[in-house]
Amino acid sequence: MNRRELLLGGMALAGAAMVGNAQAEGEEHHHHDMGGHVHTANPYTALATSASDCIQKGEACLSHCLIVLGQGDKDMAECAQGVNQMLALCAALQQLANQNSKLTPRMAALAMDACNQCEEACKKHAKEHDECKVCGESCAACAKECKKFAAV
Repeated sequence: MNRRELLLGGMALAGAAMVGNAQAEGEEHHHHDMGGHVHTANPYTALATSASDCIQKGEACLSHCLIVLGQGDKDMAECAQGVNQMLALCAALQQLANQNSKLTPRMAALAMDACNQCEEACKKHAKEHDECKVCGESCAACAKECKKFAAV
């Protein structure tokens, strides 16, 4: 995967994250029940918020990785790949969680794996690169939240 593909993928995920954030505006999910409005709280609100934070921190980390890779430091390739995979799965997780989808637990299991892998890759660079440190911490928090719902 070259830098251009990583950058384009990151931009596409940023757009998906914005759509997911717009869907998350309200914490309540509305159901129509026999003509009336029934308001039920979305049990995945904290999960969506955690995924959103992971996306935000991950985009900063990926951007930093691309800059460092562009300067010739190949050590950042594993980190960039881990972040890129995490971004794709957390964006999907955020959208499903915001929709209170029945698929959320299965996506939470995948996102948890991606967050754990991303955290491990980021740990290797956390002392030299603040973006990696922050991303890894966010991934750890998201993986913990995913574990509460993950269907394994």
